[in-house]
Amino acid sequence: MTETPTNSYRDAGVDTAAGDLAVELMKSAVSATHGPGVVGGVGGFAGLFDVSFLKEFRKPLLATSTDGVGTKVAIAQAIDKHDTIGIDLVGMVVDDIVVVGAKPLVMTDYIACGRVEPARIADIVAGIARGCSATGTALVGGETAEHPGLLGPDDYDVAGAAVGAVEADELLGADRVGDGDVVVAMESSGLHSNGFSLVRSILRTAGLEFTAHSDDLGGMVGEVLLEPTRLYTTPLLDTIAQHPGAIHSLSHVTGGGIAANLARVLPLGSWVEVERSTWSPAPVFQTLAEMGSFTLESVEGTWNLGIGMFAVVDARAADAVVATLGAAGIRSWAVGSVSTAAHPLDGFEQGAKGVDGGAVKLVGTYS
Repeated sequence: MTETPTNSYRDAGVDTAAGDLAVELMKSAVSATHGPGVVGGVGGFAGLFDVSFLKEFRKPLLATSTDGVGTKVAIAQAIDKHDTIGIDLVGMVVDDIVVVGAKPLVMTDYIACGRVEPARIADIVAGIARGCSATGTALVGGETAEHPGLLGPDDYDVAGAAVGAVEADELLGADRVGDGDVVVAMESSGLHSNGFSLVRSILRTAGLEFTAHSDDLGGMVGEVLLEPTRLYTTPLLDTIAQHPGAIHSLSHVTGGGIAANLARVLPLGSWVEVERSTWSPAPVFQTLAEMGSFTLESVEGTWNLGIGMFAVVDARAADAVVATLGAAGIRSWAVGSVSTAAHPLDGFEQGAKGVDGGAVKLVGTYS
């Protein structure tokens, strides 16, 4: 007598029914990001987007970016709060596209997990959808992959990719930057999504759990650290439109910290001294640095320390750009100016991430 095999896919740890339920739970959030350009809705093998409008461009360029949120997901998992990590993902991906002046069009996401928990997956995707709505990006597709044996049952990681478009002659970059341009800093909402391996190491050494309350941090440790990444895309696109030609280059302050990211969008031969006295890093940075026995200066290459984005702006329009960003809810201020004069450049960071760009040095003392 032959026994009926019981070693089904579900027995092996992959629950396709749970995956289907997760899709049903996220459907409305995803659909809310869709405008008339989306073709076919949710559930196809490929997301479709009508780009007929690009025929009206003089010379359209597509901009694309992909990223994740790093070990910040470990904190979301530790306190079982998953509804903001998707906003971080949009910030890391879509705000890299606006750096070149491009308007984002579409985004896709990928979630790898040890076990599909439909409500948790739906929370993650709902956060992605909120971020996409805030940046005018259609969430046109995604994938949830169950990897039992590779990831723990409650472990997951997230990644995403987006595509945008920009006119070739409106492309922002170092080639537009000139002597005397003003560097405008835009305030971050906190750590954003970089440097969490250092954060976790500091807390582990201090014996402080993510679920603990910290008077110094101002609340439950995990909740403070999960403050979502600020989204700059819509305010920046509006500012670019209101002040044509005023913004010459933009830099998203992510991995690599302050000086290295600014150096990437400056022309070779130029330099900037960023004046620390123009801002005071938020308490989350100061508290974590003190816990780890670090100076703020020593973590400038790891954390954003309160600056999430830089704009290099025509000096004549700097005040107007700061005012426009402020009206959109983005506190901004001048931190320095670009110079092309001869300089020994001792202690400067020059270029980064394979870009042979300008040189940047932070000077002075934080206020």
